[in-house]
Amino acid sequence: MAIPKEGYFKREDGRYGPIFPKTPACYGFSVIAKVIPGREEHLYKQAKVMEKAIADDPSTLAILKAHYLRWVIFTIKGENYLMYQGIFDTDFDKYSEDASFLFGKTGIEAIFEALEGWPADYASNPSSIVKFFREHQWPSFLEYSEHPYVSCDEIKKALNLKTAFSTALDQMQ
Repeated sequence: MAIPKEGYFKREDGRYGPIFPKTPACYGFSVIAKVIPGREEHLYKQAKVMEKAIADDPSTLAILKAHYLRWVIFTIKGENYLMYQGIFDTDFDKYSEDASFLFGKTGIEAIFEALEGWPADYASNPSSIVKFFREHQWPSFLEYSEHPYVSCDEIKKALNLKTAFSTALDQMQ
């Protein structure tokens, strides 16, 4: 699906600004922000914290309804930037609100604290996260999905059904 430069087809406002459309890849964003010089190690440290939190409780990020999350550090003219991409089942604003709730509930320090302009009150003020993400969002202009408009729950149910069928067929042999 080709997406207009503005990031939406027809402007409709939600709680915090324009509603970005659901595309074949569901909802998502690409956020790019400058890393505070000297804070690169914070990013790697928090990656380990996140990895451990998920190992300890695989449902830690379930509230986000995420298909895919990716953090990338890259350098432009000697300055480091972070790109955060997410594909999820909820709209942009709901995802940001859920992220704020998640930070407040788990006490996990945000990887994003290493970024210029990240709000200090992120764990208690969802609108501050929405504002940051909107200011640093780079809308995609083309999206493709091999499983268009399918939710995480539908994918999980299909995989569970496949396992159940496989087990049933194994029992018949």
